[in-house]
Amino acid sequence: MTTLVLIITAVLTALIGGLFYAYSCSVVLGLGKLSDTEYLKAMQNINKEILNPVFFMSFMGTLVFLPLSTFLLRGQQPVFIFLLLATLAYLIGVFGVTVVGNVPMNDTLDKFDISSSTTEVIRQMRENFENRWNFLNNIRTVFSVISILFVVCACVWNKEL
Repeated sequence: MTTLVLIITAVLTALIGGLFYAYSCSVVLGLGKLSDTEYLKAMQNINKEILNPVFFMSFMGTLVFLPLSTFLLRGQQPVFIFLLLATLAYLIGVFGVTVVGNVPMNDTLDKFDISSSTTEVIRQMRENFENRWNFLNNIRTVFSVISILFVVCACVWNKEL
């Protein structure tokens, strides 16, 4: 049972880390080439489409399985420490940054009416959104990778695997 939970934790952590990594090294670069209007429309669409069961399964699943694994393996050292560090990195650097940073920005962008805005207002909206959103996503990417590294270490040091 514990081994299965740890494997699920590793897979979910890797999936969500891969999502943020793909955004950082490809998606935002491609979006950056778009005009201001195209960029804002694309981000509005992406922000709506990502709210789907597959995303929530990996994003929220990691939020559940990391602490669960940590709790289940609390008696094993150094596995417990690795999982605790992975959990803290995910809670603060991925989930926390998403909830406090990216989601409010996405909500603001969602309410922005591109069709009735002037070129200057659209340019300003992009300027206020793009760099900060990308910076926050890079933070999530780094902390996702840190979480993955700690989970991999937990798997390597786990005596049951």
